[in-house]
Amino acid sequence: MERRNIKFKRGVSLKNFCSYRIGGKAEYFFEAENIEDLIEAVKEARKRRLPIFILGGGTNLLVSDQGFPGLVIKIAINYLEKSQSVNSSLIKVGAGILMEDLIKYTIKHFLSGLEWAGGLPGTLGEAIRGNAGAFGGEIKNSVKEVVSLKIGAQPEIIRKTKNQCQFNYRSSVFKNNKEVIVGAVLCFQKDKRQLIKKAVEEKICYRALNHPLEYSNAGSIFKNVCLDEFSKTWHQKLLPVIKNEPLPVIPSAYLISECFLKGISFGGAMISPKHSNFIVNVLDARAEDVLKLINLAKKEVRKKFGVILEEEIEYLV
Repeated sequence: MERRNIKFKRGVSLKNFCSYRIGGKAEYFFEAENIEDLIEAVKEARKRRLPIFILGGGTNLLVSDQGFPGLVIKIAINYLEKSQSVNSSLIKVGAGILMEDLIKYTIKHFLSGLEWAGGLPGTLGEAIRGNAGAFGGEIKNSVKEVVSLKIGAQPEIIRKTKNQCQFNYRSSVFKNNKEVIVGAVLCFQKDKRQLIKKAVEEKICYRALNHPLEYSNAGSIFKNVCLDEFSKTWHQKLLPVIKNEPLPVIPSAYLISECFLKGISFGGAMISPKHSNFIVNVLDARAEDVLKLINLAKKEVRKKFGVILEEEIEYLV
């Protein structure tokens, strides 16, 4: 294979690549538009002994105020192809495709299965890595195969079936291994376009009404808490707020609200009065402002309910 000419940008502000609009600069930055360039970028980073961070849509990420002393690779692999099989409901999708664009495609082609994701920000790769879900649906339900790149000493393309992805609540095998998701094969059911569109629009409207989208944010800060994590004395009291995802969980927003933390602010960050599992950037917040509120919420919830909130967002430090 002919070696490709890879050029890294220097000193790129990461504020422009994450939904929080918070964070310092990447020492080096590269957008990979195909697998070949991704492989070469990884090889070059290894050669220079640079730490690597893989960036998707930056929608569930808090970047350090000091930035990142290494190479940030943004996945911009955006192909979207329908299977050529007759009457097939399979599509091949690049990991960098925005969920918004993917959902528009499913509506146009009568493909049902992602209605729950109406209004969900970010890229497909991010959604698969964290097994994104809402309204009783999860991305794993649409996954047939995931294509990834193992970024060890010798980069290697790997294909995993749905079962091999080890999907769990807001998790997958990709959160703990050295593989970068580059694409997937998704499967859907055929349905009427108008029904799909209506269901998607309902989810978009719900998010607009109930989430603080008027401020820069990183989505839900914490995972919801499994009911089993609570002592038995709490179970009866929590019955009215149990959600099934699909296991019984208690919304973190409820727990934070019960600790009277709605509207609490530090620096330019605030625990949203609209939805307390969102910490919003209201006034040019710094990462340290958000972290102080995260730690406060964890401390108060543990004190009152005896459970530990686990972050859904990730950190780049």
